[in-house]
Amino acid sequence: AQKAARMDKSLGDEMGALERAHAHLSEGRPLYRAGLSKDDLELLAPHFLLTAREVLAVVNVAEDALDTIPEMEARVRAELAPPGSASEGHIEVLGMSVQLEAEAAQLTGQDRIDMLEALGLGEGALPRMIRSAYHLLGLRTFFTTGEKETRAWTFHAGAKAPECAGKIHTDLQRGFIRADVIAWDELLAIGSWTKAKELGKIRVEGKDYEVVDGDTLEIRHNS
Repeated sequence: AQKAARMDKSLGDEMGALERAHAHLSEGRPLYRAGLSKDDLELLAPHFLLTAREVLAVVNVAEDALDTIPEMEARVRAELAPPGSASEGHIEVLGMSVQLEAEAAQLTGQDRIDMLEALGLGEGALPRMIRSAYHLLGLRTFFTTGEKETRAWTFHAGAKAPECAGKIHTDLQRGFIRADVIAWDELLAIGSWTKAKELGKIRVEGKDYEVVDGDTLEIRHNS
């Protein structure tokens, strides 16, 4: 009886979320602007409703209108996600000249860098697009490094050290003891893990440590 009651409540909650979603959609409003609660969004997730997803809007500008990119980004952002609205955290807007980006993509090495810098485009649109997508999806990156290679691993924001260890290998998560940690930029400046350890720059973190974007980890575990 208790199990049936729990199932009835769960179905009732889901039906309520679907009815609220239907009301917003019937008015022509996308769900990312509906201000639905976190609980509602979780209940709706198995239905894969398209307008409940995050939005990365790409604004294409003319080659001779690069100076209008900040204004165009702000205008589109205000339209899709007005300040203070529930949709603010679900929208990213990225302005670019697709034509110039395509031309730059045909170049390699220093030629590409020189072209982008001459146009005031910095690193180009692709790295910014990747970072925007990661931000929208709540994804972060940690690193592992050794004598032969350094690798990047993707995890969801808020994940703790054992969960991140499991991204490398499930055995590391099961036998997790601790993580030795240093930020990637600090490690890069020092030059090596061994040197960082000698300087006392490596932190020791336990099972409750929330891994930060850009952490470099060495996992200690029981075999």
